[in-house]
Amino acid sequence: MTATPIFAALLPQPPTPSVNIWVVAVGAAAAFLALIFAVVYLVRRSFRHTREAQQAPVIDATPGVENPSAFMAASMQGVIQKLREQERELERLHKLEKERADTRERLSEEVTRNMPAGLLLVAATGIISSANPAAEQALGIRALNFRRYSEALGEKSELTHLIGECLASGRIFRREEVEHQPPSGDARHLGVTISPIRKGEEKITGAICLLSDLTQLASLQKQVQLKENLAALGELSAGIAHEFKNALATISGYAQMIQAEATIGDVADSAGKILQQTQNITHVVTEFLKYARPLDISDESVLLDPVIERVVNEVGEAHTSVRIRAEGQFGCVHGDEGLLRQALLNLVRNAAEACTDAPNGGRVILRGEARDSDDASLQRILVFDNGPGIAPAALRKLFHPFFTTKASGTGLGLAVVQKIIVQHGGHVEAHNRPEGGAAFIVTLPLGRTSPAAAEPR
Repeated sequence: MTATPIFAALLPQPPTPSVNIWVVAVGAAAAFLALIFAVVYLVRRSFRHTREAQQAPVIDATPGVENPSAFMAASMQGVIQKLREQERELERLHKLEKERADTRERLSEEVTRNMPAGLLLVAATGIISSANPAAEQALGIRALNFRRYSEALGEKSELTHLIGECLASGRIFRREEVEHQPPSGDARHLGVTISPIRKGEEKITGAICLLSDLTQLASLQKQVQLKENLAALGELSAGIAHEFKNALATISGYAQMIQAEATIGDVADSAGKILQQTQNITHVVTEFLKYARPLDISDESVLLDPVIERVVNEVGEAHTSVRIRAEGQFGCVHGDEGLLRQALLNLVRNAAEACTDAPNGGRVILRGEARDSDDASLQRILVFDNGPGIAPAALRKLFHPFFTTKASGTGLGLAVVQKIIVQHGGHVEAHNRPEGGAAFIVTLPLGRTSPAAAEPR
């Protein structure tokens, strides 16, 4: 059956190849143009929004929620800005705090360096972490920092023992007084306060030690005590010694009568021995009176140069086997020439007797030194010998009355020397020399100086 022409026109006809190609080309072009128009529209819209945002007055920096990307970007920008401001503020505060810390550190260093008391900081390991100049001066030791305290102060030192006990048990020592022996050899009297440094409540991280040199104060106290003892001893013993002399004179008189009238040899010999012993006791009592009786010291200018020369000649004549010489400067002091000559004569005579049997011959040297201190000028007279020296046990009691190492000594010679020197405002000390022999050092206040007396020998 065939269709009618009308219906045949309505029925779809099969497309030809040329028509299909044009349809595809037109569709593709339309889609591409639509895409271009869409991109241009979006770009123009974005530019318009950006220009409006730049031209519009800023009322609120926070964009609206209708633009999430811009809102997030603005929020992040604000946070970054605040962080930068806080960073700058922290840098300023840090710089200010560092300047304050540096100022406090410099102030602390200045205070520690210039404080009159010695300061030692000892770590728990035993290392000295800090020491100011006053501590080095008081201890007589340089370069204490970063040294072990036991090695620097000495294993047997009292100060080492106190610091070790403080580090071990945390014990506090307040106003202790210790004897310290520096490498120079001069013993020093120190006042010490030691406290532990704790971290928290229990752990000890170190110890702080405050030092004061009490050597001069102790010396002054000894001199004052010596003067008081001498005054009391003089008042007490003057009367007793006087009665002793009277009794000895009576005994001596009877002994002389017995010796003169005795016909038996033994009686005469016994009387002679009694007479000899009474003479010895009389000599001791006389020397004791010299020591105990208050001295009447005249205030006159004494040129030491002729006094020293007279002492050297007098002792040299008595000890011809000993070479005695004087050197250095001898100035002018105030006091009693006779008493000063007696004191120096005792010292030089003792030195000559000590070195009489020296292997290479005895030598005694008197050396004069003029020194300036903070308060006054001082004259030092040093008496050296090359004898055997002084026993350590005797060195501590050398100036005590009635202490002697001689078989026939009274033990009052050096005690009288000390009394004379002390009452002239000076002091005398003794020690052993490293090269051998003993040294006695007399220190006197130096008065007006004569040009001839001040010239070195």
